[in-house]
Amino acid sequence: VQLQASGGGLVQSGGSLRLSCGASGFTLDYYAIGWFRQAPGKEREMVSCIAWSDGTAYYADSVKGRFAISRDNAKNTVYLQMNSLKPEDTAVYYCAAPSRAKKACSWYDYGYGYWGQGTLVTVSS
Repeated sequence: VQLQASGGGLVQSGGSLRLSCGASGFTLDYYAIGWFRQAPGKEREMVSCIAWSDGTAYYADSVKGRFAISRDNAKNTVYLQMNSLKPEDTAVYYCAAPSRAKKACSWYDYGYGYWGQGTLVTVSS
């Protein structure tokens, strides 16, 4: 079971990036998928999560209105569209899934058992 996060890069303030989280070894259909980020010297925080059951999306206040999470079960991929990026969005972004299917989104990293390797997003001012 593996998750692969990709799509990070260097972008100017106000720009956009789309992160992808692909899975191998299992299908994402029955898994909530969370995106977390960790900036240098800071704790990891949840950015967004999409529920497995009805696709309900949850966002941290800091990204609400700028980020959008979506899932394409046919491609076994979850996306995080990031718009109006700010320098404070600079971080390594991770996607994660609970260790069991049909679990709800969690705001805490201990609610997730599978983690992608992380992709670096750098927003320049």
